[in-house]
Amino acid sequence: MIKLILLDVDGTLTDGGIYRGNDGIELKKFNVKDGYAIVYAQKIGINFGIITGRKSELVKIRAEELKMKYIYQGISEKTLVLKEIIKITSLKKEEIAYMGDDLNDLNIMKEVGLKGAPKDAAREIKETADFISSKKGGYGAVREFIEFIIKKENKWEEFLKNVK
Repeated sequence: MIKLILLDVDGTLTDGGIYRGNDGIELKKFNVKDGYAIVYAQKIGINFGIITGRKSELVKIRAEELKMKYIYQGISEKTLVLKEIIKITSLKKEEIAYMGDDLNDLNIMKEVGLKGAPKDAAREIKETADFISSKKGGYGAVREFIEFIIKKENKWEEFLKNVK
């Protein structure tokens, strides 16, 4: 049973674009449907976290809005964070899912129980993934992964009862 879903950000929770305004401030586009599924999956006992290679105040704000439990930014070796999370939570690797889109996600994907990828992920990521979304990163791929997990574990009806 999956108890924790960890996510990459750029190319997974976002479309992978880095936008800058005239003032140089970075902008990112998050998909509200991904956020909706994250919020309601937490109500049935699934925790969430972010492990990303870049640092962004926007990511921190979005993760806090969604009440994600773990936020790790500026991480070059994501498997080290996974080991730390396992130590903190006592979860087994089989109880953790991860969704990522690019080569820096490959090592952590090999270490978790369930691996997901957006439709536009790198070939090597898709070859490693147990689930490949029909949607691109930032366009509802995370929601599709969450729904796949919930349905696979026969928790869909419980999930729907919490939706408002």
